[in-house]
Amino acid sequence: MKVSREVKTAILVLSGIALFIYLFTFLNGKNLFSDTDTYYTEFEYNALGTSSPVTIKGNKVGKVEDIKYDFDSGKTRVEFTVAPELKFSKNSKIRLYPTGLMGGNALEIMDADDGQLAKSGDFIESEIKQGLMSTIETDLPKVTAGLDGTLRSTDTLVNSLNALLIDDSDKGLKSAISELNSTLKSFKDLSYSIQGVIKENDKKIASILDNFDKTSKDLSELSTELKNAGLSKTVEDLDKTLVSMQSMLSSIDSGEGTIGKLLKDASLYENLDKASKELQLLLLDIKLHPARYRRILSKKEIPYEEPTQEQLKNN
Repeated sequence: MKVSREVKTAILVLSGIALFIYLFTFLNGKNLFSDTDTYYTEFEYNALGTSSPVTIKGNKVGKVEDIKYDFDSGKTRVEFTVAPELKFSKNSKIRLYPTGLMGGNALEIMDADDGQLAKSGDFIESEIKQGLMSTIETDLPKVTAGLDGTLRSTDTLVNSLNALLIDDSDKGLKSAISELNSTLKSFKDLSYSIQGVIKENDKKIASILDNFDKTSKDLSELSTELKNAGLSKTVEDLDKTLVSMQSMLSSIDSGEGTIGKLLKDASLYENLDKASKELQLLLLDIKLHPARYRRILSKKEIPYEEPTQEQLKNN
């Protein structure tokens, strides 16, 4: 089949138009044959340009496609695209950050990593990271004010030092420097003396350190032996015994039991005292009148005679 000249011309023209469109979009940072996902964000002002890079963790994954001013909100709306393989959270932040000291900005995806993935066409919240130049520009008035005060203080200090250097009196800086030199010399002599003492007693110091090392080892072995001997168990048993003793003493103090009643009940004490006196009188009567108790089975009754005071005193 023979192609006419007109068809060849039309094909050539269409090919040229297609090549022109491709080159134009390519120079504008777009690729007609690439598949990308589109997202949106917005800022208070515009510091970007079309084809500004979009990064994540320092890696370029997309670029800015379009920048428009929203007349309703008064903010700059940014459209950017990323590779479809990139998956990030819908709650992520799009950070505007400077790419260098002399200007230029880019977008960074700060992935929230919460499981809810963003879809193409979603709106992502934004934030701004201050650059070095912006920070200097903001803080420069404060720095200048502080520097001015520092320079004034430095000037006053220099003037004071000049006055001290010119002063030839005993209270001037020269006298202070002389005294400082004397003090440093004394410290130097003292250091030499200490060094000499250390050299002379080097063996003694070494012996002391050796004895200390042996003592520490002995203490370590002693603590190990005490631990193996069950000292902690003994202390625990002693603690239980003390608790039991405390409980018993508390019972006695509260009047519980025989000993508690003996200590707390006054009537029991009086009865015991009375019984002891009667027992004493009985023993005294047995001593004075033994015949009465030898004939206890006899029908003849011997009346009881209360002992006299003299008998009580003598016995």
